[in-house]
Amino acid sequence: MRSLVTGGAGFIASHLIPELLKRGEVVVLDDFSSGKRERLAGLEVALVEGDVADPAIAARAVEGVETVFHLAANPSVVASMSNPMATGHANDMGTISILDAARRASVRSCVFTSSCAVYGGGEPPCVETMAIDPMSPYAASKLAGEAYMMSAARSYGMRAVSVRLFNVFGPGQDPDGEYAAVIPKFIQRLQAGSGITIFGDGSQTRDFIHVSDVVRGLLAASQVDATPPGPINLGSGVAVSLLDLVRVLGEIAGERVEPQFAAARTGEVLHSRADIRAAQRWLGWQPRVSLADGLRGMVGSAV
Repeated sequence: MRSLVTGGAGFIASHLIPELLKRGEVVVLDDFSSGKRERLAGLEVALVEGDVADPAIAARAVEGVETVFHLAANPSVVASMSNPMATGHANDMGTISILDAARRASVRSCVFTSSCAVYGGGEPPCVETMAIDPMSPYAASKLAGEAYMMSAARSYGMRAVSVRLFNVFGPGQDPDGEYAAVIPKFIQRLQAGSGITIFGDGSQTRDFIHVSDVVRGLLAASQVDATPPGPINLGSGVAVSLLDLVRVLGEIAGERVEPQFAAARTGEVLHSRADIRAAQRWLGWQPRVSLADGLRGMVGSAV
């Protein structure tokens, strides 16, 4: 099997690609705007460097490919608020470009990583059939990507599956940058003894899902016999407040952590938790790694 991973130099892709290499050849498409070249070190992949929204680049990347894992995106909610055009180019046009190239190349299936951000302020647990409420250009772009995936399935007969990822965490996640994911950022500051800052009052909840569980879900989504009727959540099904996250991290590190607080960020939702029954039904999938076990592995590797 020959697979394409767009955004292949990203965090999730760095865990997905080794599993795909056990099954066949892998092509990586990345412009390295946020991905890191070192994540591809030692991996025998064919690299196509460029913008996924460029039709010529996309066409070159899908040559001879059976399955596309479309992970490439401008991933920041906050950045999308200040620069929606850049988000639209990377996310909307990137998805259109790769799906059109895949159609022309008769690609068998495509898996798209959407986001729980599409639920916005909806009351958890977030069920795929509930009303969506995108509160940022990033969320809107992911919702548009889901629509393009469904249109590819209905118009061209492609097996096209969208998975709505909740808060993914795990080893190798980048703690740097203003908009870094919360867990690696907290761990970095904990290890440095520089204090943890929470944006908001800390009561906001997130559904944290380990990257290894996400990889299993992506692989399962690529192997479905037919396109499911809609997007599928990949989350833990457990809501954890940021205050509880800080407490658990402190317990693992063996110290009491008193966080500092800053103003909440515009466009970010207050509460999130996945209903994962559709993933169990359609993918035969359920999470295996608990938050505490996943954090222990990250804190240990950061020492």
